[in-house]
Amino acid sequence: MRVFVTGASGWIGSATVDELLAAGHEVTGLARSDASAAALQAKGARVRRGDLDDLASIRAGAEAAEAVIHLANKAIGDALAGTSRPFLLASGVAGLTQGRPAREDDPSPFHGPDSPRGGSENLALEFVDRDVHTVSLRFAPTVHGAGDHGFIAMIAAVAREKGVSGYPGDGTNRWAAVHRSDAARLVALGLAKAPADARLHAVAEDGIPTRAIAEAIGRAFGLPVTSIAPGDVQGHFGWIGTFFGMDLAATSTATRELLGWAPAGPTLIEDLDAGAYLARTPVSG
Repeated sequence: MRVFVTGASGWIGSATVDELLAAGHEVTGLARSDASAAALQAKGARVRRGDLDDLASIRAGAEAAEAVIHLANKAIGDALAGTSRPFLLASGVAGLTQGRPAREDDPSPFHGPDSPRGGSENLALEFVDRDVHTVSLRFAPTVHGAGDHGFIAMIAAVAREKGVSGYPGDGTNRWAAVHRSDAARLVALGLAKAPADARLHAVAEDGIPTRAIAEAIGRAFGLPVTSIAPGDVQGHFGWIGTFFGMDLAATSTATRELLGWAPAGPTLIEDLDAGAYLARTPVSG
């Protein structure tokens, strides 16, 4: 299948391109820089130059493809309308539910461009009625592994900067997690097997207590571990504290049954204990 991938040189996208190529697909990746283009070509992928603001290039890439893996964008949906082609978009499990782990059958509460992620999941799923094979890829809040510059790397960077590995409150709020290799494999399986209107959960671990995450970071950096009072979380962690203080648990039972997906990568704590986050990541915000 000819697959057009935006974010193809990113953290999840680059691993997904590897999975798609290994499965025999012809992959074209959207590349903004010469370095990204060269990395894609070295893998054996084709390159379309442009960025996420270049709607003409994105539309052309979508029109030339038999499937698209993308962050939701109306230009993509319009280009695929009436074709029955697969359109897989990246979404997340964060904020879907309160007080219990999110499931695949929980609809996104976000609608409209001013909502989180611009209401992208609901917008993309509307195109099912226009004969687009839309599939939502809901990723865990941490897609972890060596080289990750995402949320866990930022929390680790705060610990290094502050000289203490903190967790919010009593540390019982949880984060779902998935290793990058398992997330990429789920994308490839979703392209091959998921029905239109499916919501897939890239979740290997339903919920790891934030205290356990902080303790693993403390072990990795040789730092003391302490609770951060709820009122001080934002000041201690910066903007990432908003998310670290949330309960972001989720299940993937339906996804595993649907796709035959069986996560096999290291757990988040195993990655932390193995030193996957020892490289320095700047603290921002």
